[in-house]
Amino acid sequence: MKSVSKIVASLIGAGVGAAHAVNSLPGGPAVRQINLHPPVTRIAEEQAWLHSFMMVTCVVIFVAVFSVMFYSIWKHRKSVGHKPANFHESVTVEVIWTIIPFVIVILMALPATKVLVASKDTSNADLTIKATGYQWKWGYDYLAGEGQGVSFLSTLDPVHRELSNEGATADLPDNFLLKVDNPLVVPVNKKVRIITTANDVIHAWGVPAFGVKQDAIPGFVRDTWFRAETVGDFYGQCYELCGKEHAFMPIHVKVVSAQDYTKWVDDQKKVMAAKQDDPNKVWALNDIMVRGEKVYANTCAACHQPNGKGAGPILPLDGSAIVQDADKTKQIHVVLNGRNAMPAWKGQLSDTDIAAVITFTKNHWSNKTGQLVQPAEVLAQRGK
Repeated sequence: MKSVSKIVASLIGAGVGAAHAVNSLPGGPAVRQINLHPPVTRIAEEQAWLHSFMMVTCVVIFVAVFSVMFYSIWKHRKSVGHKPANFHESVTVEVIWTIIPFVIVILMALPATKVLVASKDTSNADLTIKATGYQWKWGYDYLAGEGQGVSFLSTLDPVHRELSNEGATADLPDNFLLKVDNPLVVPVNKKVRIITTANDVIHAWGVPAFGVKQDAIPGFVRDTWFRAETVGDFYGQCYELCGKEHAFMPIHVKVVSAQDYTKWVDDQKKVMAAKQDDPNKVWALNDIMVRGEKVYANTCAACHQPNGKGAGPILPLDGSAIVQDADKTKQIHVVLNGRNAMPAWKGQLSDTDIAAVITFTKNHWSNKTGQLVQPAEVLAQRGK
């Protein structure tokens, strides 16, 4: 984590006294944006058209109704000697003001229903990806189509998080709080089905440029789809208030050509194969500490802080009795199965990653226990 701190310090030092330079982010937020994101899918185009159609319709109705109202008030005012009519009902007027709004509602509902039905048609997808919301990151599992079997977590860049913690006093990058370590990669002009669920609380997966947003609910499976027609990077965020780190849960979708996607899939499978560590391998302390530092930075630092001090309900790891306990199984069970606000990591991290991050916490900051946890010890505790 020292390297991250140095980077943040240099960025902040370079930006002291400088004005914030804000630029539009292609595929993301734009400066002084007053309309919807430029659409890159057919559904998003239809939604943009519906938005304009509804706005124009409402303006026309507003102008027509208030024009008649103000004309009537002005034309039939008492000061020009107009005598008010005295009647209690008019069947003709009642029929007119019933039929006209009904026709207007139907004219507005028909195109809206067409787009809504199309946005829910997830059949015949070329690619199916499960997006799982965690506090506070996204997990992606490629379930069907090219890339089946690929799986990874997508987490906010730790440099951006530290910039935010420092008060964001430097000139910030255009993708501030939107940069992730592993973006979701999909091929252009292919129908991608996104299945959403969550591991803890309600999240929501959405990308404005695609015209999609779907709740991710624990214990439930929902789905949506998109077909991006433009190569590029597109951004979204979690759209449900999911906790104190809600603002640090971005979505980055990288749309690439078919050839680049095939190459990316091959590279990912090589990376995954390399991560399939032998749980019986015996690690040296220095080697497993290096790996544990990386796992901690990507997985644990968001809540426990880079300094291990925790915050609010998040308990500190620096000086923790469980971390320093000679019985290593206590901490192994906490990491595997979770406790209180801490999620279970047994389904997201390998035995080696869990052993590495536990060893790191046991031998970092003021925790100088000298204890080393081997992957085989973690494997032995799974399911207990």
